[in-house]
Amino acid sequence: MTDPLDRRTLAAACSRLAGSDTRLAVVIERYGTPPLWDREPGFSTLVHIILEQQVSLASARVCFDKLCQQLGSLTPAAFLSLNDSELKTIGFSRQKTSYVRHLAEAVLEERLDLDGLISLPDRAVKEELTSLKGIGEWTSDIYLLMALLRPDVMPRGDIALHTAWHQLSGEPRPDPDRFLAIAERWRPFRSAAARILWHWYLSEKRGRDTSRKRN
Repeated sequence: MTDPLDRRTLAAACSRLAGSDTRLAVVIERYGTPPLWDREPGFSTLVHIILEQQVSLASARVCFDKLCQQLGSLTPAAFLSLNDSELKTIGFSRQKTSYVRHLAEAVLEERLDLDGLISLPDRAVKEELTSLKGIGEWTSDIYLLMALLRPDVMPRGDIALHTAWHQLSGEPRPDPDRFLAIAERWRPFRSAAARILWHWYLSEKRGRDTSRKRN
């Protein structure tokens, strides 16, 4: 298994990608090397990623922060101590309440060993995570990419990545299968390519938001 990505290896991978792909080079030239965007492996991060499913990062962050404020320490047992009404007040949908309860129970019942995922290859990690209710390919890919810092992961179905590629390439916005096919050209640095595309998407969005405020 390859070593986890760090800031040094991310910068090297971005340099390699910029040298072979003119569209990714535009991002590096304009905005520099993207952040590592690393997260601590474990239950708390996986909960946060579940909250990010199909909603804005900002709204997921608000809900996650409220949860942490309510509990103090976000552990499986602490999460299960909250009832549906309390979780709804925090911002959990019924669906995501069910997903995180299922995750918490799996950890407590030792059906999922989150610490053990660190030593497993990518495919095995995905199999472990996607066996749980509410954890699909995107969630497991983001965990691999940001928490375990695996160097060659491209999240399936990430709309921001699809939009960034559409903006940079001028091609129609791809569907998930098409985008994964496009991303094959970036092996074995797909995790760096994903960060470059996110960097473009977020930087361009900030620029547009700033422009609107000025107007």
